[in-house]
Amino acid sequence: MIEQCKLIEFPQNGDERGHLVVVEGNQDIPFAIQRVFYIYGSDADVIRGRHANYRSEFVLINVAGTSKVKVDDGANQKVFHLDRPHIGIYLPKLIWKDMYAFSSDSVLLCLASEHYDAEEYIRDYNTYIRIIRDREALIGNP
Repeated sequence: MIEQCKLIEFPQNGDERGHLVVVEGNQDIPFAIQRVFYIYGSDADVIRGRHANYRSEFVLINVAGTSKVKVDDGANQKVFHLDRPHIGIYLPKLIWKDMYAFSSDSVLLCLASEHYDAEEYIRDYNTYIRIIRDREALIGNP
């Protein structure tokens, strides 16, 4: 699953007046956008996220400042550095995510495939590992 987490570079349009980046659902990102939220004002030592989702997919974009995102599929981990406003990271469902190392000017934009539903969040890492292992056992032994 971790190989599905990938950086996306969005086209930049601009001239002497500045840059314009357009992100469209089902075109630039692989889902229709159902929810948009952003994180700002987090200290550098704060860890946000710390969850996985059953149904939601995400694209995270640092539209200002920088942050890091650690993704985990229960077997592998990978760290992405979001440091340009035209770069995003695609996160499929059932990926554990930690966002951290926020710069003082960081604004992390989050595009989600689903409306908020607290029931689809897995907030305990040990529970997440158990769910992933049960899922793999089910897929491996139909």
